[in-house]
Amino acid sequence: MSEQEKYIELVALTRAGDDEAYGELYEKTVTDVYRTVRFLIKDASDAEDLVQEIYIQAYRSLERYDSNRDFRPWLMGVTMRQVQNYRRRRLMQFRFSQRVERMDMGMEMDFAGDLINKLANRPLLEHVRRLPYKLQQVITLHYLNEHTQEEIAVILDIPLGTVKSRIHAALTKLRQKQRMRSEFGGKVEGLHET
Repeated sequence: MSEQEKYIELVALTRAGDDEAYGELYEKTVTDVYRTVRFLIKDASDAEDLVQEIYIQAYRSLERYDSNRDFRPWLMGVTMRQVQNYRRRRLMQFRFSQRVERMDMGMEMDFAGDLINKLANRPLLEHVRRLPYKLQQVITLHYLNEHTQEEIAVILDIPLGTVKSRIHAALTKLRQKQRMRSEFGGKVEGLHET
């Protein structure tokens, strides 16, 4: 049984009321979801809360899930929409209260170590974090979660050409930073736009 077929089976069991099946879906996917959220959201406790919201929303949305679509990109779409909602809520809180603290703490490396291997090193991670949010999204989905450009287009509900141009723009910005700081030693050049 393929991974996708297993997801479809677990979704069907969950729809039929099997809570253990949803628990298994959670266990199979939470690492990727948390890693993505944690990369896009600075505060660890906010990221943990948001992951729980994502799985609540995914559970509620399972009735509308089309089993002809791949499950992981569908779940990543739910994830990105919840991250976007979180960002909107944070912005509204700032506008209304004018008291939101700026979180300047460096990103803790509390998720899978393979991110470091994929994105080369901590200084490069910090440069990725400084990219505009839309560019962070495509870099995170493509290089951290290894989604294809086509899957990213579905996840973010944007045209494929927009995905390609955002990846290109992000890599161009990172390469410009590399030229300015030779300490990256060719690490950004190792990232490809495929």
